[in-house]
Amino acid sequence: DGEVHINELKNGNAEMFWNPTSEVRRQRLKRHIVLFEEQTDFESERLWQHVTSAINKGDQHKATQEKFVLEEEQRNAARERRENGTEWKPLLFRHDATTNEWHYKYEDVRPWDPLNDIAQFEKNGILHTMERHLSTGMSNHKTTCINNQITRHKRSAKDCRRRKTSDQPSNHSQNTESSCSTPESVQELSDDDGKYLGFESLCAQCGKEMNHLKEIHSAVLSLQRAQQDIHR
Repeated sequence: DGEVHINELKNGNAEMFWNPTSEVRRQRLKRHIVLFEEQTDFESERLWQHVTSAINKGDQHKATQEKFVLEEEQRNAARERRENGTEWKPLLFRHDATTNEWHYKYEDVRPWDPLNDIAQFEKNGILHTMERHLSTGMSNHKTTCINNQITRHKRSAKDCRRRKTSDQPSNHSQNTESSCSTPESVQELSDDDGKYLGFESLCAQCGKEMNHLKEIHSAVLSLQRAQQDIHR
């Protein structure tokens, strides 16, 4: 949060390395913290509140005492479990017997995809990644909906051509606009949205999902612009 300088000991020169100007502060990503009164007893901010308070006041002795109290409570709890024969089953970590190390169960080590990944957040200790792509179930539903539209569209076009053939209109009537028009080939049509497919709109569920995707797309563009500004 403050200025950082690089000091060259040989010649005594100092160089500005980092300066969090007001402009930089405005471009920071917002940090969201769970309200203190809504936190559980083992949330870090609540659990370590007395240690944090002592550190902020510059009271190292008090901070050490409060830290000792927390650690002693943990030791006593572990001792009671051993005496009662209670097995400790961590909710968020697993033990690797080979390396004798603990690993977070829900770690996500894949590279961040700025085109697909929107945000990452933690809920009840579990990391979640909000993505742009539709879920498999929603994708299958949308595909089924579109296929049904295409089938009805083809059937309508086929019936229209059959009526044209059976009616056998005269030469002058062939120049007039027909009550049925032959649709474009399906391959040439876009399947991004029902309104671009040339036939009736998609079902309510698909329409709601499309609106949701548009909102997400706008959010992604905003994030990308912010990232570009930060890189500059």
